[in-house]
Amino acid sequence: MSAGVASGYRPPRWLRNAHVQSVLAGSPLRRRRGLAALAATGAQTRQVEVDGGDGVRLMGLHTTRPGMEPQGMALLLHGWEGSAESAYVCLAAAGFLARGWDVFRLNFRDHGGTHHLNPDIFHSARIDEVVHAALDVARRMPRPRLVVAGHSLGGNFALRLALRAPAAGLPLSGVAAVCPVLDPARTMDSMERGLPLYMHHFERSWRRSLARKRALFPERVGFDDAVLRLRMRELTEWLVLRHTDFGSLDAYFDRYSIAGDRLAGLAVPVSILTSADDPVIPVEDFGRLALPTDAHLEVARWGGHCGFIEGPRLDGYAERWVAGRLAGGD
Repeated sequence: MSAGVASGYRPPRWLRNAHVQSVLAGSPLRRRRGLAALAATGAQTRQVEVDGGDGVRLMGLHTTRPGMEPQGMALLLHGWEGSAESAYVCLAAAGFLARGWDVFRLNFRDHGGTHHLNPDIFHSARIDEVVHAALDVARRMPRPRLVVAGHSLGGNFALRLALRAPAAGLPLSGVAAVCPVLDPARTMDSMERGLPLYMHHFERSWRRSLARKRALFPERVGFDDAVLRLRMRELTEWLVLRHTDFGSLDAYFDRYSIAGDRLAGLAVPVSILTSADDPVIPVEDFGRLALPTDAHLEVARWGGHCGFIEGPRLDGYAERWVAGRLAGGD
């Protein structure tokens, strides 16, 4: 069991509502703030296709500051239906760049406009291709240190990457996760019981993504509009049964769960930040985690889901926290 430590994050009173935090976190205003923060570093970005193994192609953005010898490489992972240009990814990237690090912002399969690269549909158990992509980044862009950070589902992927790193030969120095999905089944239950806003947002985004995939690969990804109108649980189950070999929704959720003692064997230093008022990820699940003694779990009283916004400029405590935990100099 891990109770964690109390966070020093203290937002102004008008930002202490979990839903305000969560909605602002993914708002167009905050995305513009993230892109502006990244641009202000003077860094240069190039698009890079990386090898996900077994013919899988993933796309990412490599950002570096000209004329600087990088201290390391930060591999940043976005959440479900986010992208390498999500606000939190750009803000975290700006923090690493300011500390003299290179950044590689990886798009998961079917995210960030990359639906055309692979015929099969994204699902959350596709960890092997992310491990392979990380190895490709480390091989092609070697730096003195390699760290990984992720938000929400990206946090789940980052922690699973940490579990697999030693066996894969991936030289990870550290991992940070913000509001990571721990138990997918409980997360689904939480969204179904909670404010409909979040479920509607993810359903709408996912339906658009699946429709785009169908348009590109109609023979491989066949389903009619009635399937697209299914609710989240039913649509997930339909796709699991027809496009994976898991056999059931429960088996699929179990495949990418990191709840309970599944992180107990971590050999890579990890830091986890979550909030007690997260409307998507139940905070109780973090109290049930079995973590190594050197793991850092920080629980904030406020912050919503991946919010942790500090004021009207929409800067985020979480993004500064990620860069500070992994690159230092905070």
